[in-house]
Amino acid sequence: MLKYTLKRVLLLIPTIIGITLFIYLIMSLVPGDPVEMLSPLEATFEEKEALRAELGLDKPILVQYANYMWNVLHGDFGVSWFTKQPVINEISNRMPYTLTLGVLSTLIASLISIPLGTLTAVKHNSLPDYAITFLCLLLAAMPGFWLGLLLQIYLSLQAGWFPAYGVGTMQHYVLPVIAVCAASVATNIRSTRTWVLDVIRSDYVRTARAKGASEIIVIMKHALRNALLPIVTGFGSSFAMVLGSSVVIETVFAIPGTSTYLTSAVKTRDMPIIMGCILVISIFVGIVNLLVDLTYSVIDPRVKYE
Repeated sequence: MLKYTLKRVLLLIPTIIGITLFIYLIMSLVPGDPVEMLSPLEATFEEKEALRAELGLDKPILVQYANYMWNVLHGDFGVSWFTKQPVINEISNRMPYTLTLGVLSTLIASLISIPLGTLTAVKHNSLPDYAITFLCLLLAAMPGFWLGLLLQIYLSLQAGWFPAYGVGTMQHYVLPVIAVCAASVATNIRSTRTWVLDVIRSDYVRTARAKGASEIIVIMKHALRNALLPIVTGFGSSFAMVLGSSVVIETVFAIPGTSTYLTSAVKTRDMPIIMGCILVISIFVGIVNLLVDLTYSVIDPRVKYE
């Protein structure tokens, strides 16, 4: 297990290098000159060139990337070109909000999806199966921002049950988590149903029933546990997706998370912020994928890591 973990951590290094290099090259090819955006209108050519040299933009792209990664290895994520604030401090202040949203959404989606997905598999082609399937299609068709606006109007502005925007208490996360969970719950219920239904039809499940095991034991011990591996993989992917694509929900509910910070930086081509956010998100996604793989041996002892 330790050898496998170390191997995965080492493999994470070239993955992060590949992602950050790709993003750096893409942003370098985007039309527009950051120096022109940073310079005042009356700036002379010499002043612009001096600023370009100060930012390191006068060097080749690969040299710029190599210098940035070298600074990162020494704990220096750079300073924002526009706000002049250290990027690592801004990310440290904003990342907890995005992580809280991602963890709560994934946890609640798991608590809802696994029981309902198992129920639809057990009650295959029955009224509960049809009702939950219809609910899944309804939730999957709702855009996150539209559902978030509806929640703000009816549960916040009219009912006054929850805050409409901002952060501060756990109540502020109720509506954003619901908005994020909607599509995730719909997808995970359907995937859970598919995998559990496939396992239920297996020979060893029929054998367990033939030996006289109760239906609860058959479902919980034999069917659900053997179907958990792909289900856990799906929830790991959902958590990674929330970290990287929660910008709409964070914008609707005015959550000062990493996604909104990254989006605003892309608009201004603030390279230190873009690279810092991508780097941190990539590390978190890699860690989540590693934890998902390590849980396989806990769920199924037959899984061995060589």
